[in-house]
Amino acid sequence: MSDNEYNIESADAGASATIPMEAGQIKKGGFIMIKGKPCKVLSISVSKTGKHGHAKCNFLAVDIFTGKKLEDMVPSSHGTTVPVVVRSEWEIIDIGDDDELTLMDEGGDQKTDVNLPGYPENMAQEIRDAWNDGENQVSVTVQAAVGIEQVIAYKKVAE
Repeated sequence: MSDNEYNIESADAGASATIPMEAGQIKKGGFIMIKGKPCKVLSISVSKTGKHGHAKCNFLAVDIFTGKKLEDMVPSSHGTTVPVVVRSEWEIIDIGDDDELTLMDEGGDQKTDVNLPGYPENMAQEIRDAWNDGENQVSVTVQAAVGIEQVIAYKKVAE
């Protein structure tokens, strides 16, 4: 075997992007996967145990990346999947012409694979205005789930 046969691009612990959870354990404000999309639960209504013995949970949730409302009904004792959602704070170093952000965290690590958000519609322009071609310091909150990363909030850092 030669040395150039193995090319390991990234090293992670192989953790899953979702975890299994019983539908009855999911609470309002928590996260759930509906139709393959990571969603934040807005409301849950539980129907009574019926003729076949299962109470059903009716979830009304909103996609955390697009804001689209989704609904799902799962028997409360059955398993469903919950996305692993991670939020991190980054400072904007540069905004490219194609809306690509260059970000840096407190440890000095840089990230260039995040673009300005498409949802809500006006947030991308608000971030550009706040940043003002590097005149102001702007920090953004990046939310990551199921392999997708998106800016969900920003704030101007006081000098």
